[in-house]
Amino acid sequence: MTIVVGHLATPEGQEALRTAVTEAREREVPLVVVTNSKRPADECKAETDELVGRLAGEVEVRVELGTGDLAEDLIRTATSTVAGLIVIGLRKRSPVGKLILGAGAQRILVEAPCPVLAVKV
Repeated sequence: MTIVVGHLATPEGQEALRTAVTEAREREVPLVVVTNSKRPADECKAETDELVGRLAGEVEVRVELGTGDLAEDLIRTATSTVAGLIVIGLRKRSPVGKLILGAGAQRILVEAPCPVLAVKV
């Protein structure tokens, strides 16, 4: 079993990563971090190396390069790793915004092969 999380440089993404690390450590399971591949390869590599270095010793971590469609990448990775949990970050929304959950988050919640933990920032 693994925990899967997307790595985004947004406040929601950072909170999802912190929560995923905590969950992986408490459950004593590996963490799979999916990164965004829409940026230049050297930028992704540097960020990935920094991320792995930062998490070393806390949890067993593996980084996978995504295709740029975070919802698809998280669902695919969770399926292939037989994940026990996907962690996503959500931002606070206005009353009108609450009527419409982000399309990516909604897709993950509906199509995920395992439970999804949504962390609100």
